[in-house]
Amino acid sequence: MKDDFPVPPVDKHQPGTVGRFIQVAKSQVGYIEGPKDNETKYGAYTKANFQPWCGSFVNWCANEAGVKVPNTVYTPSGAAAFKKKGAWIDGDLADPEPGDIAYFDFPADGADRISHVGIVIEDNEDGTVWCIEGNTTGDGKKGSQRNGGEACKKLRAYKKNKAGVQISIVGFGRPKFGGKLTTKTEEQYSAPTPSNKTNKKPKMCPECGQAIK
Repeated sequence: MKDDFPVPPVDKHQPGTVGRFIQVAKSQVGYIEGPKDNETKYGAYTKANFQPWCGSFVNWCANEAGVKVPNTVYTPSGAAAFKKKGAWIDGDLADPEPGDIAYFDFPADGADRISHVGIVIEDNEDGTVWCIEGNTTGDGKKGSQRNGGEACKKLRAYKKNKAGVQISIVGFGRPKFGGKLTTKTEEQYSAPTPSNKTNKKPKMCPECGQAIK
């Protein structure tokens, strides 16, 4: 059977890097489940076909990119695994980076728990991020955000923001990226996990009030 959403050939983004992870995820935007409900190549890979597949999507993309992530088919278990590794940070404390795994609890959807997951491709530094997600609904369409049947690029919020995007991200897990780093951009993504991240304030001169270099 022909795959209309094949994995792009390896180029400057080497396997195991955040660049390759994002490249693979972007290549799947537009994929639609079927012909049966929740039938996907992602679910076939995780042996969880015909079940909600946002987690299977993340695991499939990671595998194709040569990136190791916890099994996140059941999203609460995936989040718990990142927490156990010390590679988790809550949304309201986060400084997310491309390649982070975003975990969602959509308000008033009846689940009242982590019930969706996606891949961060860009932080807008305003409390919102762009994500690639499997099994959601495209913008401008009516449908479930956590069981919508499509792979889409979505604008999501992890903090209160001026854009008015509803907060739905509970927190982020950060995979450990390896492989050959090919750009300065990718090197900055190899920072410590969010749980170990600190923001150091510069020392201030008590007389002039300026930062001491």
